[in-house]
Amino acid sequence: MNEKFLIVIQAGQQDVGRAFHGLTYGQELYDEGYEVKIYFDGMGTQWIKAFDDPSHIFHSVFKEVQKLGIIQGACGYCTSFFDIEEEVNTAGVYIVGGAKDGHFSFVEHIKEGYTPIIM
Repeated sequence: MNEKFLIVIQAGQQDVGRAFHGLTYGQELYDEGYEVKIYFDGMGTQWIKAFDDPSHIFHSVFKEVQKLGIIQGACGYCTSFFDIEEEVNTAGVYIVGGAKDGHFSFVEHIKEGYTPIIM
């Protein structure tokens, strides 16, 4: 059984449940001793700004998961496309690239043995 999971949050703004569950699934796996990495990609990068707002209902969940150190970053291309680099940096989330055109590298994690979960 694999003990390494890659959670990629791609949920759009209409899918708060998927974005929220991406965080809580990651937290649950981490709490049970699994290795977990969470990345925000595509439209999902916009959740960082929303979740970092103290008035958001899931702000405390975002901050709790962030403290675990399992939120590894947000796609550099996508944060640039949505013009949210400043907000992502302010939230304390790394902007990552490495793949073609500055996109988040999915295959890198698969090669390292991570099982992907796309939210």
